[in-house]
Amino acid sequence: MPNHRTGGGDPAHTLRLLWRQPDESRRRGPRPGRSLDDIVTAAIALADAEGLDAVTMRALAQAVGVAPMTLYTYVPGKAELLDLMLDAIYAGMPRPDHSGRSWRTRVAALAQANRDLFTAHPWAAEVATGRPPLGPGLLAKYEHELRAFDDTGLDDVARDAALTYVLDFVRAAARAAAEAQAARRDSAWTDEEWWAANGPLLAQVLDEQRYPTAVRVGAAAGAAQNAAYHPDQAYEFGLARLLDGLAALIDTERTGPTADVTDG
Repeated sequence: MPNHRTGGGDPAHTLRLLWRQPDESRRRGPRPGRSLDDIVTAAIALADAEGLDAVTMRALAQAVGVAPMTLYTYVPGKAELLDLMLDAIYAGMPRPDHSGRSWRTRVAALAQANRDLFTAHPWAAEVATGRPPLGPGLLAKYEHELRAFDDTGLDDVARDAALTYVLDFVRAAARAAAEAQAARRDSAWTDEEWWAANGPLLAQVLDEQRYPTAVRVGAAAGAAQNAAYHPDQAYEFGLARLLDGLAALIDTERTGPTADVTDG
């Protein structure tokens, strides 16, 4: 389970920050030397470079060149900061016009856009968003992505569920890819070297009579992927099956359910 979650701060204060609404209680006093956007941009850069755990208020204050206590005049704490960070990267996502293309092309494009987001900002896949940051970036993203399901015949509830289904798949694929990359980074061996070192021992303990399917399929998959797990191939296979599943639902919505008629 992710250790980081959105929606952890005071809702009213967080929404004011997300929408850059002025705080009437802070109108007096000296003009701040930094903007809230500066703070958020620095926090994103820190998370991109070192991960979310590295984004402490002290480290962020050092990155932007202010005293730690000064930072709290911009944002109350990390809970609100996390919402601001996510909303900012959502706002920066490209939103090309895919009108005129098939729904499968549109949905595949939105999936790839989110995959690109997680590649650029791996920490974002670690954040649980059950209480999403309701800022302009998220709402623009949601509005754009819902349109991928135009002309599918899905009602509003099914359209929202279909989008969630796609985004959950992409998030899971991104986390699996990040874990595989971390294993390669933290290990002294490449995948090929690891299998070469463990292959002889594995050959001794694997009983082809006891595990015939596992041995056969594992060998075939490993040879095809040159590894036990290949993130790109897993993503492409999963996305194709996901689109096939949505196609069955969309066909039903367009044509209506068909009865299974048998002779009595």
